[in-house]
Amino acid sequence: MDRRYFIELSFRGTAYCGWQIQPNAPSVQQTIEEALALLLKEEVRVTGAGRTDTGVHAYYFAAHINSPVLLPSHTVETLRKLNHMLPKDIAILDIFPVSRSAHSRFSALSRTYKYFVSRRKNPFRQDTSYHITAPLDLDAMNRSAEELFNHSDFSSFCRSNTNVRTHICKIMHASWEEQEGMLVFTIKADRFLRNMVRAIVGTMLEAGYGKMTTGKFRDIIAARDRRMAGTSAPAQGLFLTAIEYPEEIYASKTGIRHTDMDFFV
Repeated sequence: MDRRYFIELSFRGTAYCGWQIQPNAPSVQQTIEEALALLLKEEVRVTGAGRTDTGVHAYYFAAHINSPVLLPSHTVETLRKLNHMLPKDIAILDIFPVSRSAHSRFSALSRTYKYFVSRRKNPFRQDTSYHITAPLDLDAMNRSAEELFNHSDFSSFCRSNTNVRTHICKIMHASWEEQEGMLVFTIKADRFLRNMVRAIVGTMLEAGYGKMTTGKFRDIIAARDRRMAGTSAPAQGLFLTAIEYPEEIYASKTGIRHTDMDFFV
């Protein structure tokens, strides 16, 4: 009988069309599936925790596979071989068994994203942040962020023509902070809509420029109309940084998985 395994990984999304397989562009999912097929000598379907847009990064991402091969007894060797097969912009952090009912996408309790805005030119952050030199009002942006807690329908920040069952999301955390020349927006929710974080950031930046009041931001959310919100912030500043799962799906791991982002700033 096949066993179910979680794969923990990170990737730099610059060269990819996102996580999900696309017909005419390289994806993270396809790249990992091809490496696993070589390693396990059979085709393996990798199911990810969700989609990421083209150019978006994941400092932590989770996926699951079903495999008849007993991987745990060869975990170190499996990781070494798999990472050797994969390109430098994808790293497998761990592979471990989970309960048969565990699902990398549907079992997730929350996800956390960070968006990075660089305030000064930095050649090492060109592909991993949004460079803005214009003055930004951090307090105004945080007032807009606080408004997110008062709403649950985020249709105004969802990509148009996206087929989703509901636009309801529960925001658990949303705030901006300044860290050594960077502005970092952190948002945690039970689920996210397609393009949601980038649309929220792009709209809040309007408040930072002094072009939008908190009341206007509130009206945009209430309108439930993507045309009312601002332009999406560029993909390169966005990172998925944590996914929380119920502890019972793990054999010996904690329920929240993430990685330290301190070195980014």
